[in-house]
Amino acid sequence: MKTIAASIALSAIAATGVEAQEERRRFAPPAVYSVAPGLGHFTDDVLFAEVWERTELAPRDRSLATLSAIVSTGKTAQIAAHVSRAMDNGMTPAEIGELITHLAFYSGWPNAISAVSEVKTVFDERGIAPIGHSESARVAFEAEAEAARAATIDKTVAPTAAALADLTNRVLFGDLWQRPELVARDRSLVTMAALIAVGQPEQLPFHANRAMDSGLTPSEASEVLAQVAFYAGWPRAMSAVPVLKQVLENRKGTQVNAPKTDLEITRAGTDTAPAPAEYFTGSVQISGRYQAEAPACIGGATVSFPAGARTAWHTHPLGQTLFIVSGRGWVQKDGEPVQKVGPGDVVWVPPLIRHWHGASSSEPMAHFAVAEALDGSSVTWMEKVSDEDYAKGNAE
Repeated sequence: MKTIAASIALSAIAATGVEAQEERRRFAPPAVYSVAPGLGHFTDDVLFAEVWERTELAPRDRSLATLSAIVSTGKTAQIAAHVSRAMDNGMTPAEIGELITHLAFYSGWPNAISAVSEVKTVFDERGIAPIGHSESARVAFEAEAEAARAATIDKTVAPTAAALADLTNRVLFGDLWQRPELVARDRSLVTMAALIAVGQPEQLPFHANRAMDSGLTPSEASEVLAQVAFYAGWPRAMSAVPVLKQVLENRKGTQVNAPKTDLEITRAGTDTAPAPAEYFTGSVQISGRYQAEAPACIGGATVSFPAGARTAWHTHPLGQTLFIVSGRGWVQKDGEPVQKVGPGDVVWVPPLIRHWHGASSSEPMAHFAVAEALDGSSVTWMEKVSDEDYAKGNAE
């Protein structure tokens, strides 16, 4: 009898353990399992049982990225649970408060103020005292790089928005980015996650480079995309992929060599290669590509478009100059009519202006393109120009 009773007791304990394990694996709100069982499955078995367990990004970094995504997109109902998880993963209350402060500048004050109310509830439940200012030394960035960044703002922003330029240099970078409550690497990671979440990948190169200069590894930067995809949606994560790809390729190709002292000539037609299909429509060829060495950061190439071929939509951090060598082409700034160009025409594209260029529908076109790189990146590629949008060039 004792043996039978013991067996029954062990069975009960085992059953209780299985039930407890099943309960622990449920992360979604109870209503999810009766309304959207598929969502429950993906929440439990993919998001938390797989993605959150991946070792390519530490749990604390996943919390940094996740909180950044949901705060910057105003998902206040999700904040409390992830604040608790973040603290369990090693984030301090001061770091959480600073994350919100930082995101006020990158996603707006309303999102930040709304997040504060949710965080305060968690702090009260955990008995966390009010947060004070840190007495640690302020974060110092490389003086030459900061001077170059400020000069770029003065050149590209100040002529149009003097107050914005002043606040960017004096408050955003001169104060916020130097606050010690978040180390430089974490502050850049927070910014990257927020920019991806709000769908502004064109701002990503500067901050991805700064993050990796501060210690974020390329594999960690890539993993941020996977994490944010679940909290901001696949389209926004996918839009950031080509931008981060270009950043990683630029960094991989950076070499420190002795400066060259000889004059160099790139002969016409040398190193001809097809243009990347993901950024161009049609059989576009690139030749005579060159890139000046530091401290100069000018690069260029001759690009030949057959009739109907064109670039994708894109921007340049410091602008671009096009010299039309032959044929007939079209160039368009987003929101404005297509403009026609021909041999000898020079096109100046201002910094961060979304645009495309290519051949007309009836004639090929070749141009020489020159652009200046900022933090190793001279272009941010976006979606391709649709046939419908391109066809408007004929009408215009």
